[in-house]
Amino acid sequence: GVHNCCKSCTMGIEKAVTGAAATAAVDGTTVTITAKSSSDAKKAAEALVAAGYYGEGATAPEVKDAKVKSATVSGVHLCCGKCVTAVEKAVKAVAGASSHTAEKGSESFTVEGDFSTKELADALNKAGLAGTIR
Repeated sequence: GVHNCCKSCTMGIEKAVTGAAATAAVDGTTVTITAKSSSDAKKAAEALVAAGYYGEGATAPEVKDAKVKSATVSGVHLCCGKCVTAVEKAVKAVAGASSHTAEKGSESFTVEGDFSTKELADALNKAGLAGTIR
């Protein structure tokens, strides 16, 4: 379930995992992490999430659930238009979220509306993306 829409995404996944002393076998949206120890594998999964990706088996960043009118999301992997489209689909799935400012290459973006931060985080994670919501 890891977001992987292009070669740049694949390279970002591999870079995050190898930077944590592990290897990543990427097959579509499946990332298999191989490491010398379970703690190294956990660090590699954490590095993957820190790079803006998310998938089953990873620990998502904690989100304080709050009903908000605006939230800033940072750290989501946004290398191309397909990444932005994935964010757009995730935002549309959140009840009350009405718009976003995500753009290719952005380090952060804003979501507007009247929505739950937990629902936003869950929608991004379901899309294979991770980020910090404030």
